[in-house]
Amino acid sequence: MENQEQQTKSRVVKVDSPQSWDFYVTQATNQACPIVVHFTASWCMPSVVMNPVFEELASSFPDALFLTVDVDDVKEVASKMEVKAMPTFVLMRDGAQVDRIVGANPEEIRKRIDGFVQSIRIHIA
Repeated sequence: MENQEQQTKSRVVKVDSPQSWDFYVTQATNQACPIVVHFTASWCMPSVVMNPVFEELASSFPDALFLTVDVDDVKEVASKMEVKAMPTFVLMRDGAQVDRIVGANPEEIRKRIDGFVQSIRIHIA
């Protein structure tokens, strides 16, 4: 199992501190890269169920930065982003939230991310 995980390296970056949050958001903003954030909690089954879906989405949209934030580990970021339920998915551009999806709805999340990434491609082109 461990070898398999090494071969299929995750495209989802785990945020483990407010400093790493600021670093990734700043880096993505400087590169005009869209950000998709999954606010999760290990005790929240809908969040846990969405983890493999989020991994798959990260592979499907290589032009976006996919971050995962455990709300218990990085409370400051969850609070700053006003996350009140898990899972919450936040779409960001230029360091600011442009969309938010609350709940485990893979089809809706995929549709919103697709529209979001397409709109940025058009915006940049």
